[in-house]
Order: sequence, then structure tokens, then C-alpha cells
Amino acid sequence: MKVQAVILAAGMGTRLARPHPKPMTELSDGRTIMHQQVQNLQNAFGKGLRLTIAVGFKLEMILEHVPNASFVYNENFDQTNTSKSLLKAIRNSAKGGVLWMNGDVVFDPDILQMLMPYIKRDESFITVDVSSVSDEEVKYTTDADGNILELSKAVPADVARGEAVGINYVSSKDKKKLLKRLIEVDDQDYFEGAIELTIKQDDVKWTPVDISEFYAVEVDFPDDLVRANASI
Repeated sequence: MKVQAVILAAGMGTRLARPHPKPMTELSDGRTIMHQQVQNLQNAFGKGLRLTIAVGFKLEMILEHVPNASFVYNENFDQTNTSKSLLKAIRNSAKGGVLWMNGDVVFDPDILQMLMPYIKRDESFITVDVSSVSDEEVKYTTDADGNILELSKAVPADVARGEAVGINYVSSKDKKKLLKRLIEVDDQDYFEGAIELTIKQDDVKWTPVDISEFYAVEVDFPDDLVRANASI
């Protein structure tokens, strides 16, 4: 199975306070965050993987770290957010759907096995964790049919169904609609803002896929890194 995958790694990662791109942060097993992501993707999809990494901050370090990937450059990495990095990556993609992830997610490789049927069906989805809801995280609600309705940090914790994990897929039929909305949103918006627009204005259906039985830690702060190391 051929799979286009994107890792968003252009940001400066200031909250983790490291002198290098956040995906270059070393884990307790000796791998970097990015290396565990790439390894998970390669193990899941093998020779069918077409990997693109969106780079910006200290891009040379990442280019040397993963020399066999393709790259797109967000030259405005210090002025834009994940919406514009994803925009560049999707513009660069070939025909078909795109799997993407934030470059700071340490995750159980079994998650990709769970996602295989959705990717094979070419079904747009958002991976979610229903086991916890934090005010600081991207949260979601669902409509009457169980599809994603709202997706942002602004969703009140008391109505949220759970948190978004940061691993998502846009189908081939929905990709142009997402691309249009990624162009429209503000430079400082996260890509979730564009997803919400596709829901409200284009009637795109995004399936929430619950991966709560597995570990998936978005490493924003030192405490997150501790949790990630305890999980791998």
C-alpha cells in the first residue's frame, strides 16, 4: 500500500526550551522524537511510504538527520503556525490522500496498524484520546452522527469528548477542500482551524478514531518528555 505521510517539523519549539528543533529531542532509548516517528512509519508502510518533512527552524539539522526523506521549506516558520506548514506539504503531495502528524508526537507504533483500514478506505480522520481532557490541548466535540464537529483549544473541557492526538489523514476527495481552507486561515492559526472550516463550510466528514488504548504523547514541555520516556 502506498501512503503519503507528512511530518510537521518547522516550528521553533520554544516551550520545550531546547537549542534545536523539537523533533530532534533525544528520548531515553537513544532515538530522537523524529527517528521514532520515521521508524514507526517505515515499519508500518515499508517501501510504500512516501515521506515528506516540513522544515524551517534550523532545517539543516533535520535534513542531515533524515537524509532519505523529501522536504518542503516553510521560510516563514517564525511567523506562521502549523496551518501554513501543512499547506506547503499538501501542495507538494502527489495524487491521493495524505497522512500527517505533528513533529513532536511520541506514539505507539501499533496506532498505525489500527489506522490501516481507514487509510485503505481513503477516509478522512482525526486520531483522538478520550481518556483525558486538558484545557491546554486541542479538544473536540461530535455531531449527531459521531463525526467531528468542533476541533480547537477553545472547546470547553466540560463539553469536549476528548483530545486530538496530532496524527490525522485527509482523503483524496477532501484534500482540495482542506487545501483551500489552509490558504484562507490566518498565518498564526493551527491546521485545526482549517479543518473546522471544511466541516462548517464544505460539509467534510472527519471520523474521530479513538486510540486511547495506546500511548501518544505530544511533547510540549519537559514533563511531557518524562511521560513519553516512561511510555516507550
